[in-house]
Order: sequence, then C-alpha cells, then structure tokens
Amino acid sequence: DMTESKKAEEERIRLATAIEQASESIIISDRPGAIQYVNPAFEQLSGFNREEIIGQNFRILKSDKHNEAFYREMYDIISRGHTWAGRIINTMKDGTLREFETRISPVKDSSGEIINFVSVNRDVTQEVALEAKLQRAQKMEALGLLAGGVAHDLNNVLSGIVSYPELILMDLPEGSKLRKPIETMQESGHRAAAIVQDLLTVARGVATTKEPLNLNDLVGDYLNSPEFKKLEHFHPSVTVKTNFDSDLFNVSGSHVHIRKVVMNLVSNASEAVEGEGRGNVAISTMNRYVDRPLRGYDDVTMGEYAVLSVSDDGSGISSVDLERIFEPFYTKKIMDKSGTGLGLAVVWNVVQDHKGYINVASDKHGTTFELYFPITREKIPGKDLAIAIEDFKGNGETILVVDDVESQREIACKMLNKLGYKAEAVSSGEEAVEYLTEHTVDLILLDMIMDPGMNGRKTYEQIIKTHPNQKAIIASGFAETDDVKETQKFGAGQYIKKPLTLEKMGIAVRDELKK
Repeated sequence: DMTESKKAEEERIRLATAIEQASESIIISDRPGAIQYVNPAFEQLSGFNREEIIGQNFRILKSDKHNEAFYREMYDIISRGHTWAGRIINTMKDGTLREFETRISPVKDSSGEIINFVSVNRDVTQEVALEAKLQRAQKMEALGLLAGGVAHDLNNVLSGIVSYPELILMDLPEGSKLRKPIETMQESGHRAAAIVQDLLTVARGVATTKEPLNLNDLVGDYLNSPEFKKLEHFHPSVTVKTNFDSDLFNVSGSHVHIRKVVMNLVSNASEAVEGEGRGNVAISTMNRYVDRPLRGYDDVTMGEYAVLSVSDDGSGISSVDLERIFEPFYTKKIMDKSGTGLGLAVVWNVVQDHKGYINVASDKHGTTFELYFPITREKIPGKDLAIAIEDFKGNGETILVVDDVESQREIACKMLNKLGYKAEAVSSGEEAVEYLTEHTVDLILLDMIMDPGMNGRKTYEQIIKTHPNQKAIIASGFAETDDVKETQKFGAGQYIKKPLTLEKMGIAVRDELKK
C-alpha cells in the first residue's frame, strides 16, 4: 500500500509540474465557475496574479466580442459532461483582448458527478492578426486589380472629354456662347478623372515621383483650398482645429496624394460629428520615434516618423465596421449623398505606397486616425511658380507618338502640333521600330500598355539597339509599374499620366529635349 501511495504521489507531482510548466494557459474552476487554480502561463498572459484571480468567477475574463448566447451554449455543453472546443476572446487585466484556441473539459468524481472544469488555452492572437492581415491584403489586391483595369479603360475614354475642350477653348473667342458649356464639359471631365485617379490609387499604383514635403504646409494648403471652404459650408456646426509641431521633419511623398488623404480624413471626421450638435475635428502633426513596434490596425515598425493625426468627437466606429473601413466600396454613407466608398481605401493605399502605417482608435467618444510617414532629412527645394504656355512651346522638333488607341494618338498629335512640334504617330511598338529604321525623331511619346504586340518597355529596348541615345517620355492611362521603371533604366525619361494636358505634356517634352 505504501508503494502504491508513493507512486500515486509521484504521479501527482509529475502532473502538477507539467501543468505549472505548460506553455498553454490553464485554469481550473469548480462547477459554479469560481476559479481555483491558474498556472504561470495564465498569469504571464493575463496580467492577473494568483491572489487576484483565485475565487473570482470565470466571467471576469469575458469580453463583449461574444454575446450571452455564446456563453450559455458553452456552459450547457460542459455541464452535460462534454468537452467544449473553439476559439474565444478573453479580456486581460489591462483591458486588452486576446484570442485563444480553448478546450474546456469536465472533471468527474468517482460517482460520475462533475466537480471541476479544466480550461486549456493556446494564445493565437498573433496568428489571427497575421491571417486577417493576409486576407485583407489579398482582398485589397483583388479589388485593386479590378479597379485598375476599369480605370485604365476609363482614362482613355476620358482623354477626349478632358483634352478636346482645352483645344477648342484655345480657338474660341472670349464672347462665344459655346465657351460656358464647353468649360462645364471640361470641368465634368476633370471630376471624372479625379474619381478614376482614386480607382488607380486603390489599385496600389500611385504613379508619381516622391519629393521632400512638409505635412504642416500640405495641411495648411488644404485648409485654404476651395474644397475645404465647400466642406465648411456643408458642415457649419463643425469646428476644425489644428496643432502643428513647428519642428516637424519632412517626409518623402506625393503632394497630390497625401493632400487627398487629408481631404478624405477631414471630410469623414466632419460627417462623423455632424448631426450631433456642435462638434470638433482636430488635425495634429508631430515627430515620433518608435523604439518598439506598435500594434494597431497596422503594426508600426521601429523608426523615425512624422505623424499626421485627424480626430473627431463623434460617436465612434463600431468594432464590426472598424474591421472593414479600408476596403474599397465599403461605406455606411448614403451613396447618392456622400461618397463612392473609395475614400478610406484611398487613404490606406496612399499610406502603403509611402511605406507608412495607419493606427485607428475609436470608442463612443470619437475616432482618431494616426498616419505614420517615414521622415527624410532632405530639404524642400524652392517652389516653382506657374509656367506660362509660351515657356514650353517647341521649335519644330519631331516627335513620334506610339499608342495603340487611335483617339489617344489624335489627341497627343494635336496637342504637340499646337505646342509647335511636328508630330507623327504609329499604332504599335512593332510599327515604331519599323518607322525608325528609315526615320529619325527628336523624341518618342511612348504608351506603356499596348495590346496586342510589344509593350512600351520591349519597344524601347528594340529601339535603343539601333538608336542608343533615343530620347523618350512615357505616357500611360495606367499606374507606374515595374515596366515603367525598367524602361527608365534603359534611358527613357519622365513618366506622365493620362489624360494629357498641354502643360503636363509640354513641360515633360521640353525638359526631356533639353537633356
């Protein structure tokens, strides 16, 4: 009997040691749910020590991620002597939530009566976050590809609406009764082009070069813009306040895209507080050194950042919506009244393109968006003044337009001729290579995506075999791609986006010919 007793004691010691040293969080409770034991892994994860937690009911760990029906079903299963297995989100001592793969099993005495429950919990919080991040990225990529394909086709259609009115207005007398309707047509085309630009941004193709800029200047520029004045008119009960860090570091970015981010965030914040009486929107900037990764909507890695914060004191965003707010076309707004569902998708993609991060905090007292942009210590060059059209006119230089869309070739040639150049056009890369076997040109205006046949990169590769110093600029209705960058490595110059305007194309052509 002594031998059997000793063996049983050794077995209990081994079992207790295994439980104490287990990496899983283990909790033992009595049948009503009062906690009787927790292991060190539980203490480390939860923040509770044994003295604080022993005697407390299991429900001290419950979270509002599960409703009462969830807990009732769980208890019903284990109280009938079965094991419950699944994922559960528990609240830690500091109020944070962690997700666990959990098995709760009943412990019975010799008569078969349940006397305890044992809960074994494996922390899967990080795994779940990584899975969600991957799924979000895959969803954004799929929607982005769809948006990008639509935008590419729309840009070619819009070129006629944007470009032809510009040409017509140049030849119309000031007093013409046609001037007003044509200007209206042109303005509508520009608005449509802006929506297409949002689609392209969602497609993860911010096709502009980055330059040093200061977020304080950029926000100030927006607050003095007609767009902001219009926003103030629509939301008269909203007060916008600013708090800028006067020593803010510069960031390397695209002025037009980050400005669009500011506009979207301030617009959303204003709508969040509208209808709740008077409300406030606060725009702040600050330098921040992150010396350990921050966990939020995105995980912010260590480094030096200029942070743009936009907050409101509205009623907040629900946890369900918070998981989806950056998805393209996801909106709680009334579509005919206030949006396309692209606003926050644009924000997310612009920040991603700038290698930045987003952190979002929201509760019943309001919402704060923090955008982290990596700093640059480059200085901002002197700002250029607006250039008169006479400053980028040509002197009869020959330019070959290579584009597979007839209307695009026609528009580009008319603009180039108007600017004083001599324009020729071909409809494919193969035709361009053949044309240049017998002719020379001062510059090529090269479309990047041409179907079927060679794309712009392959076309330029073939051309420089016989014309190694051939100057070229790239024009495309799609986003800047790896093919664009490779073509520039071969010697091609600036990239410009369709729809083309006289100033945009004129400056690019002038600058490339000067090289």
